[in-house]
Amino acid sequence: MLVKTKGSALVGIDAITITIEVNVSMGQGYSVIGLPDIAVKESLHRTESAIKANGFQMPRTKVLVNLSPAHLKKTGAAFDLPITIGVLAASEQLQNKLPIADYIIMGELGLDGTIYPIKGVLAMTIQAKMEGYKGIIVPKSNAVEAAMVSAISIFSFENLFEVVSFLRNPEDYAMSTNSYIVKSNKTAKPVNIETHYNTSIAEIELLFSDIKGQFQAKRALEIASAGNHNMIMVGPPGAGKSMLAKSILSILPPLSPEEALETSKIYSITGKLNKLHGLITARPFRQPHHSLTTIALIGGGAIPHPGEISLAHNGVLFLDELPEFNRATIEVLRQPMEEGNINIARANQTLQFPARFMLIAAMNPCPCGYFNHPQKDCSCSPTAIQRYMNRISGPLLDRIDLQVEVVPVSYDALRNKQDEGLQISLNQTLEKIEKARKIQLQRFQNEPGIYTNSQMQSRHLRSYCAISIEGEGLLKNAMEQFQLSARAFDRILKVSRTIADLNNAEFIQEEHISEAIQYRNLDRSSWGQYKC
Repeated sequence: MLVKTKGSALVGIDAITITIEVNVSMGQGYSVIGLPDIAVKESLHRTESAIKANGFQMPRTKVLVNLSPAHLKKTGAAFDLPITIGVLAASEQLQNKLPIADYIIMGELGLDGTIYPIKGVLAMTIQAKMEGYKGIIVPKSNAVEAAMVSAISIFSFENLFEVVSFLRNPEDYAMSTNSYIVKSNKTAKPVNIETHYNTSIAEIELLFSDIKGQFQAKRALEIASAGNHNMIMVGPPGAGKSMLAKSILSILPPLSPEEALETSKIYSITGKLNKLHGLITARPFRQPHHSLTTIALIGGGAIPHPGEISLAHNGVLFLDELPEFNRATIEVLRQPMEEGNINIARANQTLQFPARFMLIAAMNPCPCGYFNHPQKDCSCSPTAIQRYMNRISGPLLDRIDLQVEVVPVSYDALRNKQDEGLQISLNQTLEKIEKARKIQLQRFQNEPGIYTNSQMQSRHLRSYCAISIEGEGLLKNAMEQFQLSARAFDRILKVSRTIADLNNAEFIQEEHISEAIQYRNLDRSSWGQYKC
């Protein structure tokens, strides 16, 4: 007897519906076809044990399982449950009242029939909803994650026997849209995404108002947050570069519901999604070690998976001690920084992972860290300093909008006690940044894929970056004096536009251009006397 069940396979960050055809016929032997990997081929062994452990019989005849479409490679143990349900139905041990082909079924089985959690349930549920399936059956551990998708019924179970009972007697289970069921005779539990995605400031460990001194660097972080600009901080050890970078989470606008789902989808397919909350509620902050490989940074592997830049999507990628990273590794950031995604090419397919992140980098000015320090002497030779800075290429620095020198904080600034005004200042900063973001959303409402000033292309600069006469003259002088590149010119305009938005100004004025030029420290041929 031939029976078809429905499952789902992950391709990139998206899911594709898979038809699992199970045929029990005369003959001997078990086999799985349709380009399965080792884990899928081993599924029938787990299926046999789980079936026997729950009081059923494994067919003693030929069992052939086909996974369609056959050209797509199937990976992982998540096909255990749909294959098992197919075997029970094809051997006429499951008299189901529900049409099983109307439901996506996914789950990994233990030898005793326990259903273990799987990766990518959020993407699978989104795809099931798009294709009009009546519901999706998932492991109990993935229930909250799946329930983040509205307008589709979610059914979750702990073991194989509960799934069979549900298919035999669906009337014993509450069936409700955007709800999930744990056991029979239980009321559905609706989940409202609007109540999940917003994050309180109190949940952030390091607040922007906790930083003492560093007024220029804090102003640069404010601009970076408002326009989603990339930023690099150069300064001696202990100046507070890492603290500044981590505090940016407290002044970034909260994730929108769409961004929360988009980000959670990436974490779901990597198995990093919080099973208790089911949704990424705070902007990601990724801080990889400088020993990471190129694949770990951009993604890839035998089974392509997202890298750190995709895990930082809609959030922050912090690279501390930037020159210590392998130069070839950080050079691959250039394309995703421009386009907001990364393409992973393989012989039989090309996958695209989203990577719209804000790069925050930090570095010392020299190997010993004390070049240009106001109190300590540098022990590095000019050649060593130049070699150290040359670990970062000019094209990569060109793509970093804000380049700020961080100086040590004085004793008086460190001992300045925090008062209530600092928290008020934080709230005011948040309000300014959110207002600037709203201005940008309104400005680019007719520009698909453009949400912030940092994403503008050259054609957008001509339309949205009108400069006063005085500003034009100042920018021209800066370009000639500092010998800035065309890309640096574009970056200055983008930062100026953000500064103007923070000041609620319609046109870019001279003071906006002047401040933006100040944040191109590494472009100046005289800075540190080692610019090549």
